[in-house]
Amino acid sequence: MFWDIAIPIITLILGLAGGFFIGVFYLRKQLEKMQSDPDMLQKMAKQMGYNMNKQQMQRAQQMMKNHRPGRR
Repeated sequence: MFWDIAIPIITLILGLAGGFFIGVFYLRKQLEKMQSDPDMLQKMAKQMGYNMNKQQMQRAQQMMKNHRPGRR
């Protein structure tokens, strides 16, 4: 009786935690790709409604290279 309730709850918690960490890992990898690929950065900026010129692109790439979230 206890296990009929506990196992689904434990499974849900483990699934949510695993999904969160996989999502964070995927997002970090995408950000690392954007640092070296200006076309991806330009595409993301356009999706957010910004048109960036060459100087702004270089500044954005430099900021991304200097700031590494989670690694201090």
